[in-house]
Amino acid sequence: MSKDKHSPHNHHPQENGHHTHHKMEEASHEHHVGHNYHDEQIEEGTHDHAHHHGGHGDHDHHHHGNFKEIFLKSLPLGIIILLLSPMMGIDLPFQFTFMYSDILVVILSSILFIYGGKPFYMGAINEFKEKAPGMMALVTLGISVSYFYSVYAVIARYTTGEHVMDFFFEFGSLILIMLLGHWIEMKAVGEAGDAQKSLAELVPKDADVVLDDDTIDSRPVSDLQVGDIIRVQAGENISADGVIQRGQSRVNESLLTGESKPVEKTVGDQVIGGSTNNEGVLYIEVKETGDSSFISQVQTLISQAQGQPSRAENLAHKVASALFYIAIISALLAFIVWIISVDVPTAVIFAVTTLVIACPHALGLAIPLVVARSTSLGASRGLLVKDREALELATKADVMILDKTGTLTTGEFKVLNGDSLSSEYSKNEVLALMAGIEGGSSHPIAQSIIGYADQKGVKPVRFNSIEVVSGAGVKGEANGHHYELISQKAFGKPVDYDSPVGATVSFLVEEGEAIGAVALGDELKETSKGLMDVLKANGIEPIMATGDNEKAAQSVAEELGVKYVANQSPQDKYDLVESLKNEGKTVIMVGDGVNDAPSLALADVGVAIGAGTQVALDSADVILTQSDPGDIESFIELANKTTSKMKQNLAWGAGYNFLAIPIAAGVLAPIGITLSPAVGAILMSLSTVIVAINAMTLRLQGK
Repeated sequence: MSKDKHSPHNHHPQENGHHTHHKMEEASHEHHVGHNYHDEQIEEGTHDHAHHHGGHGDHDHHHHGNFKEIFLKSLPLGIIILLLSPMMGIDLPFQFTFMYSDILVVILSSILFIYGGKPFYMGAINEFKEKAPGMMALVTLGISVSYFYSVYAVIARYTTGEHVMDFFFEFGSLILIMLLGHWIEMKAVGEAGDAQKSLAELVPKDADVVLDDDTIDSRPVSDLQVGDIIRVQAGENISADGVIQRGQSRVNESLLTGESKPVEKTVGDQVIGGSTNNEGVLYIEVKETGDSSFISQVQTLISQAQGQPSRAENLAHKVASALFYIAIISALLAFIVWIISVDVPTAVIFAVTTLVIACPHALGLAIPLVVARSTSLGASRGLLVKDREALELATKADVMILDKTGTLTTGEFKVLNGDSLSSEYSKNEVLALMAGIEGGSSHPIAQSIIGYADQKGVKPVRFNSIEVVSGAGVKGEANGHHYELISQKAFGKPVDYDSPVGATVSFLVEEGEAIGAVALGDELKETSKGLMDVLKANGIEPIMATGDNEKAAQSVAEELGVKYVANQSPQDKYDLVESLKNEGKTVIMVGDGVNDAPSLALADVGVAIGAGTQVALDSADVILTQSDPGDIESFIELANKTTSKMKQNLAWGAGYNFLAIPIAAGVLAPIGITLSPAVGAILMSLSTVIVAINAMTLRLQGK
């Protein structure tokens, strides 16, 4: 069956026979693309932090203005209101009033109501649209009732002369605390990056098009047509998907496909836009542009993933939602009962007190304080958590999918072992010859061998002449002997040498006989093994998914004792995450390349390894800045501890409301217990203090 040309599988790099020696090179310039853009967003602070899962509730309000600015501008107004208004009718020592000070309070409160209250109203409208009233609806209810009733109280005082208690103190303090809570949380969470934009940054803006008369015309990549011939020089990123017409090189596709070794490419081979041409000039015929290109398809996958709804139940939202309904029902019941048993003014006071008591002061700080503490703890361990729902979801995770190259392994080719295959040469003599014959080469594998000899204190043999054997290796002459260092494939004869699984082997050959062997491979990171044990202990099943070949994947998976899938394109990884989610599993995805970006965005929790691409960082919820798999253990611990602190704080913060609301409504009035506003206020402050202290006790174990 011929593959549809739009299928991303079609772009998967060919396993061609041109690999001789390879090494992944640091594509560090790609790591930085898009950073300036990212920083601007953070400084602006008003950027819509719509999380990629389009989650509701506590995320929607992040784009209703900049909470820091609104808080700082509202603070002076709020402080004056608090100084001039008695708290629930009690004069506090720091408060004072003067002739018509209550009129001033009405004016200031009206400004604060419109300016400081706006983000909450916008949030509440969204919650009602989604038929899920929660924190924003609860706050809006509190500030509206306390504001309008207080304005009525002041008007009544001047028109009827009777003293009606106002709630301006509660109104002012609620707005300030809620704005502060949201500012703390936004500051902690930081801004979500823009994965799509960073992806586009991998592809150069302009391409050098070769015209019929061999002159070069530089034109925007968007103007490229299928069939154009483009020239790509060493060190440049390839600007479009195509096929090489002239030239040969090693192309680093690791950031795009996960293939750990730069791939030998020559005439007739496919190349992917966004990959890096390591050496030599390539002339490439453009085969795919625009929407059908590899990068575009990855972009499409990312936007599909970002459209998926979140799986986090968002505890705070659920608690606030319950309180909202309890407050409304209690206030209504209180109103009806007190109208029947006493009179309208009494009923109004009980109903209003109930709604004001329901205001979630402690609840508003319960989560942001834990988030702020958890964020600073995480940052000290090199964990940047961009989305707090990720912590909640991580505690429920069933499966963790891990990329191999650069995540579990170093992604750099190192000498795994070197041996003599001849009784006439010792191991060190073979190594000295290999280091000598590679002496003149800047080839990555040559550098690995020279570095390995140096490490072992072996001095390279001096060669008189060295020449490159195209597609095979190198040959040279030393001490009157002819030697070749060539790939296993180029040597072509069976050799009795036990090489590590998945390693690239080269033989040192003298007069047609293999006298030495060197095996190079991608090394496991030190902390990878320990991580597997921690995951299993936490009931999370690890699965390794890699774009690398079957042999390389199998050797790493066997060493780690995990399930694996190899030769994965971005679409394959995406499908794997999707199928696990469809089975109802909660999935964490860990990766570092463009090929991981769509699955990072789709997974319930995406964890990006920090040395990877900006695209991966932007698609993830959590970034491990030190690129150490061991930090995933810290993330799991942070998730468990943060979530339990959040639950404790919600219990404290909401527990007060659940108890106080019915008492405020007058449930215990028949036995002579009513909640005087003063006691309500003291309880409210107490629960806020307990919540703050509890958040500060969050700790992580020493590493």
